[in-house]
Amino acid sequence: MNKLTGDVKGKRVAMVCGVPMDVENCPVRDVMDNIGGKWNSLMILSLADGALRFSELRRLIPDISQRMLTQTLRDLQRDGYISRTVFPTQPPSVEYALTDLGRSLLGLLKHFVDWSLANHGAIRSAREVYDAAS
Repeated sequence: MNKLTGDVKGKRVAMVCGVPMDVENCPVRDVMDNIGGKWNSLMILSLADGALRFSELRRLIPDISQRMLTQTLRDLQRDGYISRTVFPTQPPSVEYALTDLGRSLLGLLKHFVDWSLANHGAIRSAREVYDAAS
């Protein structure tokens, strides 16, 4: 790898935990782009205890718009984290649930929640120090 240009055999690479990853086809970036958003993680955490209907998710995450909730659910379904089941009622009802892939990610997110709770005070303090110095 050329350390000055970040190139390996003519491809632009980024180092991820010491492993060179092709910038155009980096699995870490691809996954993080879709799961690292504000709503995606909250949606997966909201489904931790079981399937929920659209309106129930909206109540659990009150600051998400209906449009953003719809788009987030589609994105998570597209990536295989959640399933969507339509029930033949009048009007039709829809439930969203974690798939096996979504449940495997849930464990990681729960560790992140615990870390966030343990470190939130330190992060806020660091922000205050930084903002005061700026």
